[in-house]
Amino acid sequence: MYLAITEAALARLNEEMKANQKNYLQIYYDTEGCCGVNGVPTIRLRDEKHPEDLLVDNESLSVIVHPQQTTFFEKEMKLDFNQRTFRLTSPQGVLNAFISPQDLDKEVTV
Repeated sequence: MYLAITEAALARLNEEMKANQKNYLQIYYDTEGCCGVNGVPTIRLRDEKHPEDLLVDNESLSVIVHPQQTTFFEKEMKLDFNQRTFRLTSPQGVLNAFISPQDLDKEVTV
């Protein structure tokens, strides 16, 4: 799995990571408030990597994903930032066009 991060997204993520003292970017399939496998691909910041977390290939940051969630993501993805929201896409289409920076520090429950 590979995640390309644009310069705009990287700049904003670095700000958020420094302000929140987080070391990892996690790609995350959020099912809170949904039933079954319904959910939305998103991102979160984490301070540590759990032993079961997998590293996602990336040239800029330490990016992780829980192994049970890999099926919800594409092999190649891109993360961009448009001055208001992050946008996660793949060659197959948009995974999530409206990831709020305020959501980055929400708790992750897998």
